[in-house]
Amino acid sequence: MKVLGIESSCDETGIAVYDTESGQIWQRLYSQIEKHREYGGVVPELASRDHVVKAPPMLVDILAEIGTIDDIDAIAYTRGPGLIGALMVGANLARGLAWALDKPLLGVHHMEGHLLAPMLAEEQPEFPFVALLVSGGHTMLVDVSAIGSYRILGETLDDAVGEAFDKTAKLLGLPYPGGPELARLADSVTESRFEFPRPMTNRPGLEFSFSGLKTAVLNVVREHEPVSESLRAEIAHAFQLAVVDTLRIKCRRALAETGYQSLVIAGGVGANRYLRQELDKSTRKQGARLYFPALEYCTDNGAMIAYAGALRLLQGQCDETVNDVLPRWSLESLPLLQIS
Repeated sequence: MKVLGIESSCDETGIAVYDTESGQIWQRLYSQIEKHREYGGVVPELASRDHVVKAPPMLVDILAEIGTIDDIDAIAYTRGPGLIGALMVGANLARGLAWALDKPLLGVHHMEGHLLAPMLAEEQPEFPFVALLVSGGHTMLVDVSAIGSYRILGETLDDAVGEAFDKTAKLLGLPYPGGPELARLADSVTESRFEFPRPMTNRPGLEFSFSGLKTAVLNVVREHEPVSESLRAEIAHAFQLAVVDTLRIKCRRALAETGYQSLVIAGGVGANRYLRQELDKSTRKQGARLYFPALEYCTDNGAMIAYAGALRLLQGQCDETVNDVLPRWSLESLPLLQIS
């Protein structure tokens, strides 16, 4: 079965086709970074309009590569969570195609797509496992006992990790998108005179908080203004160290509490080289294994939506009626997928 996946939850337009028999993936991905750079962040209205412009020609292009539109057996799209206007663009495109072609249709949870993205790699984690979902909008640890059986162990009380990276980068005067720029700057030095707090690691629990860490950076920046390039690198290094150390400590706790032997990291921040390196060392010391998606599947993309949708479509799940998009949608509310 060839499943068309459409992702439009924020500022990436992703169109992909996943073949359940061969595992082959055809995909196109467009980023709106340049569109939003001058505003220093995503402008929802501009994001929605750009999806309208970019999605149709991307779809035509990918269909020309696989054959014809008649080769599509089912359609999956991101139903939520995300920006409501952006979600509606992908949803309406998917629904129109499904109606015109008389094909099954399924709305996919964006975070389930990220969570299952490591399954697209050759080495796949076996259930159960702990998942660390880290992106611009989400930071959470999830107990994953099966597809659709998700229990949130802990999540951020304020800023998500990606958001904290971007806001801190802005404090340092780095260009948008700030997260990757801050990581590159942090990696340019090997030590720093600064040491920032590891939020909520001195108490039990698996919740996160990063707003205080951002404030600590702000205080240092104000104290040392004007901030030189070398000082910016030291601040970035200390910040990244504090974030990664916080995530490492919480992941160790989650593995210890669940007794699981596998940790999955997914989401845009999962592309951070230092985070992957440190979590890999930490899990090995704990006798566990780390799994993560290929870099191309860390950011929002259509392939993860096509794959997550395909798993459920193969089991007969589909949208029988037109459903509203869900800008807020609990991961724990998804139905269990029974796979023999």
